[in-house]
Amino acid sequence: MRILITGGAGFVGSHVADLAATAGHEVVLLDALLPEAHGAAAPDWTARHPLVVGDVRDPERLAGLLRDVDAVCHQAAMVGHGLDPADAPGYAAHNDLGTAVLLAAMHAAGVPRLVLASSMVVYGEGRYRCAEHGDVPPAPRRGADLAAGRYEPGCPRCGLPLAPELVPEDAPLRPQSTYAATKLAQEHLAAAWARQTGGAVWALRYHNVYGPRMPRDTPYAGVASIFRSALAAGRPPRVLEDGRQRRDFVHVTDVARANLLALRAAPPADGFEAVNVCSGEPHTVGELAGTLAAAMGGPSPEVVGGARPADVRHVVADPRRAARRLGFVAETSFAAGVAAFATDPLRPAARVRTPSAAGG
Repeated sequence: MRILITGGAGFVGSHVADLAATAGHEVVLLDALLPEAHGAAAPDWTARHPLVVGDVRDPERLAGLLRDVDAVCHQAAMVGHGLDPADAPGYAAHNDLGTAVLLAAMHAAGVPRLVLASSMVVYGEGRYRCAEHGDVPPAPRRGADLAAGRYEPGCPRCGLPLAPELVPEDAPLRPQSTYAATKLAQEHLAAAWARQTGGAVWALRYHNVYGPRMPRDTPYAGVASIFRSALAAGRPPRVLEDGRQRRDFVHVTDVARANLLALRAAPPADGFEAVNVCSGEPHTVGELAGTLAAAMGGPSPEVVGGARPADVRHVVADPRRAARRLGFVAETSFAAGVAAFATDPLRPAARVRTPSAAGG
């Protein structure tokens, strides 16, 4: 199979490229190498693959690259929380216009298969159950509650505390940031393309990905990388809220394997299907900080309270559909993955410190 990987020099894309090539596939990487995402040159790990420097929004560039391509693995995106409204045009341009241009070029070239890097952020808050009212959407977390250290969302009907549950793919989609809104729009665009063309799309909703080649030394790098940078500088990792927020931390090698399985899988019955890509092993953010601090021999985490406007309390994925539909089950345990992450090579520091990043 010949595969075009957009964002192929980035964190996840480069691992997909290596795994696909090792499995005998021919890969071509497209990456804009934006200064907000990369150092002065392409990372060393791209050297084994053909790399085209270019923008996914360039239809002429895509037309040439898509000749004789069997499938596209679309990883390129502007990443981050997207909390400043001034950033919204950039997110929409990179993520949504970029995806639309790519899909149009795939149609023109007759490329029938897409694996889309989506995200757990499309869910917003996770799934919750009230002892009195059953499954309910959580009430919004108010600023006054967060300031007072009341972090758990309550039932919108009775106000009682809610119990978090696993989030399946058919849960309501409630994006809470600009970035999250653009990731959901990518899914809608891809689903429309599948219906219009008869193409096949697997949308992989990544949960909290970490591992070697992760971006570093930027507020958009991901919590594991932020904690590691603090520890490397001899500082305690700073944990927001009370550290009990639950997440699913999934190793990048498992995410790459999920992409390869999706590239090989039979087309979804309706042309489009979303699956959670997760470890199935939930942990708190405080556990991540503590485990990494112990692995690095650094100071204990410092719980500082507070919360950012788009932060959610608990998002823990249901892994069953990925196992059933793609045969995907994560192989790297939290303990082993975090221990290795203490010394994993990270991506060179970006030249420009702004939210955008191509290739995440």
